[in-house]
Amino acid sequence: MKIGLLGCGNIGHIIARHTGSFAITAVYDEVYAKASEIAAISGATAYRDFAAFVASDLDIVVEAASVSAVKLFAEEVISHNKDIVIMSVGALTDAAFRDAIRGRAREHGKKIYIPSGAIFGLDNLKIGRISTIRRLLLRTTKSPASLGIDTKERRMIFSGKANECIKAFPRNVNVSVAMSLAAGMDTDVELFVDPAVDRNVHELFIEGDFGETYIKVTNYQSPDNPATSYLAALSILSLLEKIDDPIVVGT
Repeated sequence: MKIGLLGCGNIGHIIARHTGSFAITAVYDEVYAKASEIAAISGATAYRDFAAFVASDLDIVVEAASVSAVKLFAEEVISHNKDIVIMSVGALTDAAFRDAIRGRAREHGKKIYIPSGAIFGLDNLKIGRISTIRRLLLRTTKSPASLGIDTKERRMIFSGKANECIKAFPRNVNVSVAMSLAAGMDTDVELFVDPAVDRNVHELFIEGDFGETYIKVTNYQSPDNPATSYLAALSILSLLEKIDDPIVVGT
């Protein structure tokens, strides 16, 4: 499988160092020097021009750039008959954009993949589309420094729906958007800052006809970038490694 990387930051470097059943053949970043770095690691071709990148011999494009990059490039990727993995899932809170790329993917027979990111249990939330989920809550706790907030005590800084939270904190709550997409309903979000924590903590509370579930995930930082969850990067690798496997595990 031939992979094109859209965005050549920390996650791109992790993917480039762990290729297994796939090969990175093309890389693109608005900062060409970043693309060149990953090209040197992976043996891929670095492109200065997005049009040339997306027209190259690729099976799937992995986005690890930004919400704005998804909105700018995703539809063009699909129109060039490539599947796409979207890491910056916050872009899909825009219903019109989400419907547009879903329609384009159906038109071209392509897939849009959303990795599980910085949490566990995302697959099982799909039951919400066939059975009632009465409570779907994500409680996230971050250090004040990670959000640029000065506080000496734990406090809640947001309580509301995922589609509202992502507007206020677009770089920090992709997890809640992924949960909403999986369950087919908007996730309730509580966002806390706590000077006592040095890692992101995600707590998932799910209740429904199936029973009750509580999941707590404390994320370790990526070895080369404290702003990136290592689990989020690994979730992309996991998806890519099994994408062509005829045995599908999970819902």
